[in-house]
Amino acid sequence: MSILPSTVEALLKPQAYPHKPEKVELVQTQMSFIFLGGEYVYKIKKPVNLGYLDYTTLERRHFFCEQEVKLNRRLCPSVYLAVVPVVEEKSELRIEGRGKAIEYAVKMKQLPQDRMMDVLLPRGQVAPEMVVRVGEKLVCFHQKAETNQEIAAFGGLDVIRGNCDENFAQTEKYIGLTIFRARYERIKGYTDDFIKSNAQLFGKRVREGRIKDCHGDLHAAHVCFIDDICIYDCIEFNDRFRYCDVASEIAFLAMDLDRYHRMGLSRHLVNTYVKLSHDAEILSLLGFYKCYRAYVRGKVESFKLDDPLISQDEKTRALESARGYFQLAESYV
Repeated sequence: MSILPSTVEALLKPQAYPHKPEKVELVQTQMSFIFLGGEYVYKIKKPVNLGYLDYTTLERRHFFCEQEVKLNRRLCPSVYLAVVPVVEEKSELRIEGRGKAIEYAVKMKQLPQDRMMDVLLPRGQVAPEMVVRVGEKLVCFHQKAETNQEIAAFGGLDVIRGNCDENFAQTEKYIGLTIFRARYERIKGYTDDFIKSNAQLFGKRVREGRIKDCHGDLHAAHVCFIDDICIYDCIEFNDRFRYCDVASEIAFLAMDLDRYHRMGLSRHLVNTYVKLSHDAEILSLLGFYKCYRAYVRGKVESFKLDDPLISQDEKTRALESARGYFQLAESYV
């Protein structure tokens, strides 16, 4: 059983919150503590340096809280409310209290869990027209998303190759645990060959402005079917993971629909996007980026095995999830 920091223990008390919820539940990711308090959710960043993100100082955590609110309002404007301080008042911790901030939290409206795509998919409650709406929203988002010379450079061949090489380097330690050696080698070989064979295509995508400031983490758990579809929890901590080809972004969600064995919905999403965006080139990159995104998800789930604050039960689930993602990645080879 993991031991929680004293700050986290204190924020599990309802009296720490201005709206005094009946109870507070804690959800953890590798990088955040998330406090579910009825109407509102408060998200606090862990003071960690994971290489690809650095939250080790209060100033950095404050900055990235601000970035999280700013960037997520692009696709989910009504849910991200503010960045609020955590303060000490009369020897008790308070969120949104007065005084010097000892920590910061992103304050959000709590979204209905029963309307999340990853909850609806296993129940067979995601209809094709719902996927069409998601595709329409993504086309509009990508048309407006920022692009410039700096962003476009992240679609260059060297960056693509570097991202993939980093994935393989960071997962070597999990060979034999979450990924078989033969599977690792097969995916790596496919990835290297595809990049070599499609250098001109990657260059063309850069020249045509297909590299945008995207969401960066577009899987089913981040899509909520409320009146205006909310696509939330984009990557704020590292621009490199958000600056990508729109083909990579669409492949991410399409891959996740495949993971739920909803290949028909996956094709529906891709076809809707291609039709509305007039970007048929996505189809040539789809398999590569699906493989890449599945591998990244397998890597992220593998990282949880090294987190001392995550319980053994969660680590067991992460182990199975990582193996499933790596198996899916190989299926695209």
